[in-house]
Amino acid sequence: MRFMVIVKASKDTEAGVMPSTELLTAMGKFNEELVKAGVMEAGEGLHPSSKGARIRYGSGQGSVSRGPFALSGDLVAGFWLINTKSLDEAIEWMKRAPFLDGDEIEIRQVFTTEDFGEALTPELREQEERLRAQTAKK
Repeated sequence: MRFMVIVKASKDTEAGVMPSTELLTAMGKFNEELVKAGVMEAGEGLHPSSKGARIRYGSGQGSVSRGPFALSGDLVAGFWLINTKSLDEAIEWMKRAPFLDGDEIEIRQVFTTEDFGEALTPELREQEERLRAQTAKK
């Protein structure tokens, strides 16, 4: 099962405060454990929302808002994409992550093609597989 682990933004991440050498070292060690166990597929930190934009759709077109955005529970500072046997295993791994007091993450399961049932027609399934194969080549 694939899960996205969403690292919630904080006042520090939104202010562009970079992590200390000690935290980077601990996170690197944790990531190495995830990779060696075959759990980690990807993981990245994100720049503050001041360097981003949002697009809201309506009336057939998108309306753009540039950051920064108010600090709320929906801002993301980073993520992992992990593959575990269950949500419980994902939780156990992420409980070991070297975060600071007050930091917060969210773990969400990634959809598979089977989750879409009959709505994903054979043609759409073929397209999805073709696109995944193309992106894997890059």
